[in-house]
Amino acid sequence: MTSQPQPEFHVGPHRVGPGNRPFVVAEMSGNHNGDLGRALAIVDAIAESGAPAVKLQTYTADTITIDHDGPEFRITSGHELWGDRNLYSLYQEASTPWEWHEAIFERARSYGLIPFSSPFDDSAVELLEGLGAEVYKVASIEIGDIPLLRTIARTGKPVILSSGAATVSDIDLAVETLRAEGNEQIAVLGTTSSYPAPPAETNLRKLPIIENTWNVVAGLSDHTMGIGVSVASVAFGAAIIEKHVTLKRSDGGVDSDFSLEPHELKSLVDESYAAWQALGVPRLGPTEHEAESLRLRRSLYIVEDAKAGDVVTAQNVRSIRPAGGLEPKMLDVVLGRRFTQDVTRGTPLTWNVV
Repeated sequence: MTSQPQPEFHVGPHRVGPGNRPFVVAEMSGNHNGDLGRALAIVDAIAESGAPAVKLQTYTADTITIDHDGPEFRITSGHELWGDRNLYSLYQEASTPWEWHEAIFERARSYGLIPFSSPFDDSAVELLEGLGAEVYKVASIEIGDIPLLRTIARTGKPVILSSGAATVSDIDLAVETLRAEGNEQIAVLGTTSSYPAPPAETNLRKLPIIENTWNVVAGLSDHTMGIGVSVASVAFGAAIIEKHVTLKRSDGGVDSDFSLEPHELKSLVDESYAAWQALGVPRLGPTEHEAESLRLRRSLYIVEDAKAGDVVTAQNVRSIRPAGGLEPKMLDVVLGRRFTQDVTRGTPLTWNVV
């Protein structure tokens, strides 16, 4: 039985997949608070953090819902952030105006960042194609929009699927839909589609299952507070980590409560890289940087001067640092033997002196 090739794709100069540095995606979402200047400042902060990509969401209130005030068109009362909000007004507030996209993409590219977006209908894909988007994201709730997935797949660009609230069959259908259009550049992000998400519901153990079941790049779209869950995800194979970003949570906004501030984003970039470096390979044994520790390991040393013929005792031979003498496990073997020559304190005990 032959194993499947390891999933991987390129986004600009970045290789994304197992064995590569985590691809950190900074999601602006609605944190621009309706101000293009603030949106561009968020891009500046993302660039300074070292994250390689900035993501938008491309929709209008009219492309994602309709202006209706029936109970079905309201967020459930009691929702932690948006309880009882009307969908249309919420999406009006949170959407990124289409006329801003070009300026945001240009600012991102001026830093070498990868700008991309989640389109919510075909017209959004058309806009993003005109801007030269290099990768696409499918939001969790859109994973079942098969016509939209087909449109995105036909661009030939890598597709990142969020899987919040999705069943196994939802994910399977989405992946097969993309592949049926000839697109094999697929990532699936483990996602908890609640805002903020409790860490206990993140279930990082599903990431290897995602990768192995569908032979896709696995990652995490993280809506928990802080960076701990994101950093931990690297140990479970997350090759992509997405987090919402704002300038300052206290400024408010629809997504600010569960978004990172710039210094936290930098910590995520740095610590996820450290976590990835720490994964290593499945073997035991000293590393090349442990040479000094090996030199300082305990061994048997002569700790009192002795004459040829004297008996080796626990008083004149001890297990001490550094290395150089016989291993400490040999102490019981040498005790009671006699020295074959005069020895001085500080000499490593070796077989040629007993």
